[in-house]
Amino acid sequence: MPEHLTRRTALLAGGSTFLAAAAAPALALGQTRPDGWAAYSTGTGEWRTYGGDLRSQRYSPLAQIDGGNFNRLRVAWRFKPDNLGPSPEVNLQATPLMVNGVMYMTAGTRRAAVALNATTGELLWKYNLDEGRRRGPRMQSGRGLAYWTDGQEERILYVTPGYQLVALDAKTGAPLPGFGERGRVDLRKELPDTDVDLDTADIGLAAAPLVVDDVIVIGAAHQPSTFPRKSNIKGAIRAYDVRTGRRLWTFRTIPQKGEFGHETWLNGSEIYTGNAGSWAQMSADPELGLVYFGVELPTGDWYGGARPGAGLFGESLLAVDIRTGERRWHYQMVHHGIWDDDVPCAAILADITVNGRRIKAIAQAQKNAWLYVLDRETGKPVWPIPERKVPKGDAPGEWYSPTQPHVTKPPAFDAQGTSIDDLIDFTPALRAEAVKIAGDYKLGPIFTPPAASRWPRPLATLVAATGQGAAQWPGGAFDPETNLFYIYSNSAYSALGIVPGDPQVTDNVGMLGQAPAPDGSADSSMAVPTVQGLPLFKPPYGRITAIDLNKGEHVWQTAHGETPDEVRNHPALKGVDVPRTGNRGKVGVLVTKTLIIAGDGTTTTAPDGEHTGWLRAYDKATGEERGAVKLAGRVTGSPMTYSVGGRQYLAVAVGMLGKPAELVVYRLPG
Repeated sequence: MPEHLTRRTALLAGGSTFLAAAAAPALALGQTRPDGWAAYSTGTGEWRTYGGDLRSQRYSPLAQIDGGNFNRLRVAWRFKPDNLGPSPEVNLQATPLMVNGVMYMTAGTRRAAVALNATTGELLWKYNLDEGRRRGPRMQSGRGLAYWTDGQEERILYVTPGYQLVALDAKTGAPLPGFGERGRVDLRKELPDTDVDLDTADIGLAAAPLVVDDVIVIGAAHQPSTFPRKSNIKGAIRAYDVRTGRRLWTFRTIPQKGEFGHETWLNGSEIYTGNAGSWAQMSADPELGLVYFGVELPTGDWYGGARPGAGLFGESLLAVDIRTGERRWHYQMVHHGIWDDDVPCAAILADITVNGRRIKAIAQAQKNAWLYVLDRETGKPVWPIPERKVPKGDAPGEWYSPTQPHVTKPPAFDAQGTSIDDLIDFTPALRAEAVKIAGDYKLGPIFTPPAASRWPRPLATLVAATGQGAAQWPGGAFDPETNLFYIYSNSAYSALGIVPGDPQVTDNVGMLGQAPAPDGSADSSMAVPTVQGLPLFKPPYGRITAIDLNKGEHVWQTAHGETPDEVRNHPALKGVDVPRTGNRGKVGVLVTKTLIIAGDGTTTTAPDGEHTGWLRAYDKATGEERGAVKLAGRVTGSPMTYSVGGRQYLAVAVGMLGKPAELVVYRLPG
């Protein structure tokens, strides 16, 4: 397949030397590289890996931008990836890296890798692999790339939409011929247990690779589907040599006969069941020699009748040896999941003190609104997580786990389960209508299963904090100075009903849907009914929570974002004092010396009439909003910060429906 490479050789040869000097990097090329934590520290003012460091803390000690001057931020430059593909990018999710004065990121609908001058935004080089007919389940620009150096050589590594691992020279953007075949490894050729069509296989990856020392770790993602078949490609985790592209190890997330966890699969279902990939970002502890990753559900997000058993390692957090791939420990957060509680984001590594005892901890935020805090050496919970009995459902052919783990500390950071008390109560009339609507559905605590849908009731189970709710792919952040964990959560609800499987779309006994009304109409979506267009459940719709990991307690919680226009301007609420509700989205947070920074995931109408979103700064100790700058839309990626030439910059991807997305970089004037 032809490769398209653009290099501004003369500019880069002079520009990269100048930028390296201006950035004052901690490591000058040619010196011995730092290993372990030091190789990816944000303490130098750089941002060398997706999560800021290998701990995925999204923390920077930079302090030039603070609550006193945040409102004075001005756009330093913009990068518009409009022409990096056949159509403009509208959902730019990348978090850029910044090393030695050069910014690296993925962008464009064909997922090009680009290098930019970090002070001006000037394009230094771009690389785009033309994959022809090859397609994948996670197309578009992806979420980022990885950087590696040995003190002499610098490399950029990323995964294409067609699931190929590419290694580029960080100075020129040229593929490295000694890596794999012509600078790339075809990840579809080395899948365990199966042969696939290299052009159309349902496996890919949007996440950035993780690089620890000389090892690259790659996960897997599949196409989301409301009506999955029983079988699919298995989502194994693999590691490769950063210099040669040679595969080092493979970890099966669906254990086969003779492997640990095989007994959790009944009736031979481990043979044909697929998915169970790790599509989120990963973290690592180089001192312990461990890489940590979460696993999605096996095939079938809401119906698992074809995969009886607890189903390791679905919805688990795993620690494996970075050199060998050997499992060190695992913790399954949901047994036999039927709520789409994929592990959505990187676990954060945090050294905390609990009751006077120092603990090397790991904190995994989940879609079910719990934060699972474990000892990262052993996988044992820091606070008790008892197994408790949960309701059994009535979907035909489904297998139900009799118990599920219940986190006792910290408290849930968003809504869990549903009850009449959770319905809106802006006015008595709206409340009464909400209660009437909810009567057609099943409500219950967390782990209430999807209902077998019947007319006229129950049409479905109304569930909170699952699927698109609570923690999502941007994940949280951690302040190592105070041991506070921060997370934005999306307060979303779903209607989960199970109907007989339609043989035209699935070979499963059941699938997601709602029983048809007498007129033959039916709803196959997960949409929750509204009350005259208002959300059925109470706000806030989006919030940021600060959690003390030394104590397992909430410190503060605040609604994030403005009240949506459809709520603020609703005629039924005229004259009603509605407190700020926050708004929904998939929002990442950034921690600096004094601030929590996060953008709006939904646009609203500003006082000047413009429909837009805001980039907001909060006091990290109190949650008080200290400033906000207007965005040209909503955030689509997570913010990051860096320093070049003594000036701090703040970068975030922004987009708006119907308009091309862009990377916007801010700094203080002067």
